[in-house]
Amino acid sequence: MKQWYVVYTKPRQEAVAEENLERQGYEVYLPLIAEPRRQRGRWRQCFEPLFPRYLFVRLRPGCDNTGPIRYTTGVSNVVRFAEELAAVDDHIVESLKRRADCATGWNVPKASVFEPGDRVLMDDGPFAGVEAIFQAESGSERVVVLLNLLSRKNYISVNRDLLRRP
Repeated sequence: MKQWYVVYTKPRQEAVAEENLERQGYEVYLPLIAEPRRQRGRWRQCFEPLFPRYLFVRLRPGCDNTGPIRYTTGVSNVVRFAEELAAVDDHIVESLKRRADCATGWNVPKASVFEPGDRVLMDDGPFAGVEAIFQAESGSERVVVLLNLLSRKNYISVNRDLLRRP
């Protein structure tokens, strides 16, 4: 009966370790998460490991040799507690797989980049440099913010890419 174990990778080399372990015939699972990041002035979905520097490999306890895993490019070591390999229950890995998007395999958090009530700063456009309060999402790329202009509160809809945290 196979069991999932934890592999510790070198910094930022989870995908390299995953690819090389799969080439050697191991069953590997690297859970990824989509996180919004600001790049070149625009919000983009970036995919990163859900557990940085860790991935899961499925082995037969007592039968499979972990030596080749330790010397795989991108792998730092197999996680151990004393002399025992760090085993992970099957239902934990399976629940991670179930929560992932069926088409891509990525975990996508439901949270928005901004939460209602967050202070935001307008980066560009006619309101550049003006501070506002985030109110809500109003579409795939638009958001509603509350501006205090001329002693009056105004709700306006702007492109999400125009906002940043102060």
